Amino acid sequence: MSAQTTLILAVPSKGRLQENAAKFFARAGLTIAQGRGVRDYRGALNELPGVEVVFLSAAEIVQQLAAGTVHLGVTGEDLVRETIPDAEKKIELLAPLGFGHANVVVAVPQAWIDVRSMADLEDVAAAFHARRGARMRVATKYINLTRAFFAKNGVADYRIVESLGATEGAPASGGAELIVDITTTGATLRANALKVLDDGVMLRSEANLVAAIGADWNDQTKCAARAILARIAAEEEARLNRRVTALVSNAASLVPEAMNRFGARALFGVAAGGPLTLICPTEMAPPLADWLLGKGAEHVGVGALDYIFGAKNELYDRLARRIA
Repeated sequence: MSAQTTLILAVPSKGRLQENAAKFFARAGLTIAQGRGVRDYRGALNELPGVEVVFLSAAEIVQQLAAGTVHLGVTGEDLVRETIPDAEKKIELLAPLGFGHANVVVAVPQAWIDVRSMADLEDVAAAFHARRGARMRVATKYINLTRAFFAKNGVADYRIVESLGATEGAPASGGAELIVDITTTGATLRANALKVLDDGVMLRSEANLVAAIGADWNDQTKCAARAILARIAAEEEARLNRRVTALVSNAASLVPEAMNRFGARALFGVAAGGPLTLICPTEMAPPLADWLLGKGAEHVGVGALDYIFGAKNELYDRLARRIA
């Protein structure tokens, strides 16, 4: 199959990101096969022959998405926002994937007891500049995000020191006064006597499925994307809902009230004398079951579903609007 008719999906090449990406696609019934082994950087989705998988670092995936040389990629939102200027024009964040959670934060020394907010930091930066004749140093790998966030909060008297190593150690080593870094639990910051400002969370990031608007989208690649996104949407819909089944008289007449009270939907048409089968949000299944028992059902079955496919697919519709 030629490159023009093959959808290119980029996934992380190693570590927990790769493992979690594989699990995510597996839940949607899509198996990532890695060519001839772990050293092969090409692969496939076993269930969809029109898709080629490439294994890249998270940073490389962002670069390829920006260039439009891959169609879809799994990478962190923090890297997308930092690396791609005007990211919204070049990519579409299709779906958060539920792993790779981390926050990009502004952290200052714990000894700065009077500095709790970005407004406080603005005052400290101005005083630092006036007293020392030099700007306060901010160590970070997130240069673009830092500039945008500091400008939004009116902090101007600072200069960025690009971090090439462990950013959290910069204040203790004398390399900077404060940092902007990524953190998951905050334990490393605390271990280095740093604290996050109360309003210093710049971005709550996680791994996302990202589409490249500038990729070669044609009938074949759109078809492959539709198939991938249909399975992802169907798995998510099933995971968030439960099937509720009961044999009850006047079943059809109960559907409108079940919809209004419990957010339920009829999974099938209700035949005379047949069972009523509904789907509803997971947390609403027990009260819906109680309600059906009160309506005369002898038993109510509640079960999980593997997939719920629908005629509408908002994930693909969002992509289609951008690449039309």
